[in-house]
Amino acid sequence: MNKRRKEKLHKKVKMISTILKFALLIFIIVGLPLYIYFCQPELIDNMSSLENVNAFFRQYRAQSIFVYIGAQIMQIVICVIPGQWLQLAAGYMYGFWLGFLFSLIGAAIGSIVTYYLAKLLGHDAMHLIFGEEKINSFIRKLNSKKAIVVVFLIFLIPGVPKDLCNYAAGISEMKLKPFLVVSLVGRSPGMMGSLLIGRQIEAGQYTGAVVIAVIAVLLCIIGIIMRKRLTGWLDKAYDKLYK
Repeated sequence: MNKRRKEKLHKKVKMISTILKFALLIFIIVGLPLYIYFCQPELIDNMSSLENVNAFFRQYRAQSIFVYIGAQIMQIVICVIPGQWLQLAAGYMYGFWLGFLFSLIGAAIGSIVTYYLAKLLGHDAMHLIFGEEKINSFIRKLNSKKAIVVVFLIFLIPGVPKDLCNYAAGISEMKLKPFLVVSLVGRSPGMMGSLLIGRQIEAGQYTGAVVIAVIAVLLCIIGIIMRKRLTGWLDKAYDKLYK
């Protein structure tokens, strides 16, 4: 009798847990983006250009560091907020090194949140968001002995799906610490380029800013156009390394 009661209790707890996870999932992928889009449209508008981002940070100058770090976190966890101007503004507002520090803090916290969020929601939720085939492909890579190399390349190369990797890491066998360190190192060149542009603009060195911007845009375009090829190249590189 006690065994039956325990089984019933276990089933109820599991069902409640599943319902809560599903509710959290709906809130993250539907509720929160819709709330921001319809109730806080100015937040998206504030992040839509370098001018708007700078004006927004000046408005909250005393708290701007926390606003910036919070925006970085939100941009990683939910992609409704455009992130392309954030690091440019950080270079403009805080200079290169402080901007880099704040960017790393925001990226680190965002990555930790997505990692544990994926763990909390589980495989089924990740399959629902990203598709079973895609998420399983990433998990297979992250469970290999060459996961460090794969993660570094994913975050280094423009156009490769980084958000998917963040969430896949949470339900893989990869520990948080190595994932976090390698992903931040991989992100760093892109961050530094954006921060340098912002710094050059603030110093009035527009030629340097344009040159860096053109290189960054070309790399992004190449990454987007060759996204499938780059992903395929990563798969082949992974298979060779794994053998």
